[in-house]
Amino acid sequence: MRNSYSDCRQWAITGGQKLAEILLSIYDIDNRSQFAIFIISTQRGLLVAIPEHRASLVRIFLVFLRLRLTSFGGPFAHLGYFRDEFVERRKWLDDHAYAELVALCQLLPGPASSQVGIALGLFRGGIPGAVAAWLGFTLPSAVALVLFGLVLTSMGSAPDGAWLHGLKIVTVAVIAQALWGMGKKLCPDRARASLAVAAAVLVGWLPGMLGQIAVIVAGGLVGWAWLSTESTVPHSPLPIALGRRAGVLALSAYVALLIVLPALATQSDNYIFQLFDSFYRAGALVFGGGHVVLPLLQAEVVPAGWVSNDAFLAGYGAAQAVPGPLFTFAAYLGAVSTKSPNGWLGAPIALTAIFLPAFLLVIGALPLWEGVRRHPGMQHAMQGVNAAVVGLLLAALYHPVWTSAIFTASDFALASVAFLLLVIWKVPPWLVVILCAVLAGLAGL
Repeated sequence: MRNSYSDCRQWAITGGQKLAEILLSIYDIDNRSQFAIFIISTQRGLLVAIPEHRASLVRIFLVFLRLRLTSFGGPFAHLGYFRDEFVERRKWLDDHAYAELVALCQLLPGPASSQVGIALGLFRGGIPGAVAAWLGFTLPSAVALVLFGLVLTSMGSAPDGAWLHGLKIVTVAVIAQALWGMGKKLCPDRARASLAVAAAVLVGWLPGMLGQIAVIVAGGLVGWAWLSTESTVPHSPLPIALGRRAGVLALSAYVALLIVLPALATQSDNYIFQLFDSFYRAGALVFGGGHVVLPLLQAEVVPAGWVSNDAFLAGYGAAQAVPGPLFTFAAYLGAVSTKSPNGWLGAPIALTAIFLPAFLLVIGALPLWEGVRRHPGMQHAMQGVNAAVVGLLLAALYHPVWTSAIFTASDFALASVAFLLLVIWKVPPWLVVILCAVLAGLAGL
């Protein structure tokens, strides 16, 4: 891979150019699009060179924290926010690479939107960047749910109101914006546009995660066979700083924990092992995201007497009122458990356990995926997969997003205004979210 000295700043001492060559070789830097400029500094007389993307974990955390505080809606809405931030605004990757990343995460067990966020952090800052992205995207909703749990355990539901309905309405506009942008770039011809619509119709007939996986696989097969005469999409390398060995180790750890944790939980009779095992299995084996994992969690914590059914339902209601993936509901359950450790000690145990499989799967799958997607036949198939992802987004725009948010002409008007502000006026999404919530609250929608 060709190194470039244009990506380095001037050196502060003589001989720095040779060190630059060594560091560029170590970090395998080839262009500015994958890695940021080197930060050069001196410390105790020694020249220190640190890649900026490695030194900006706080920046990664803050970017995802801001997204989390403004990203209301379900996983498809989160994917829309991610695309606006990292494809359109920050140019971390292009639409083709982003669509393939979304398709891969849809095929993996666990929370797809959180896995996309983990992967984006991994691209920018390695494993520490993935952790920073996850913390920024997860902690606010987890903390909010723990607070809800400690206050509302004895209540049957969380607060509701017109402002909450306004947040549902803005989700319609966010997903419509993502569909608009991805559709234009990923379905530029009649063949792929037709495939996208067919995927949307098919997933409507085959609801659930298995239907989504079937549609993605079918899209790939159609792309491989039917779109093979189309022009091949240029390969957009994913800036993965991990090799295949790391991927194999991560996948091995994923499987090993599924075997070891149940044995430890059974033989030791230790609540911490039992708690970790229950939530790890829930995160490792569920397809379909948060709403699918809820009955699995209920089966783990309610019959065992850890959480009462009333407390479980109260937390589920609270989870609908905060921005964030429903997997953060695990923090609430760990906090309100009748067994110790609970509270602020039990919450991080449950939260870490349910998200750990997502980390292992992303770290394990991405290095292998990058090698597979370079094959010309796979690129043809990925054209079909990309179109199928657009179709999934189209189906999600109708149900559950539109059907749960648009009931009146006023709802439609507010959604239309939000879409106009996002697409035409380029107003920041967080501001549109606040505006819609306030307007809906004032109007009493």
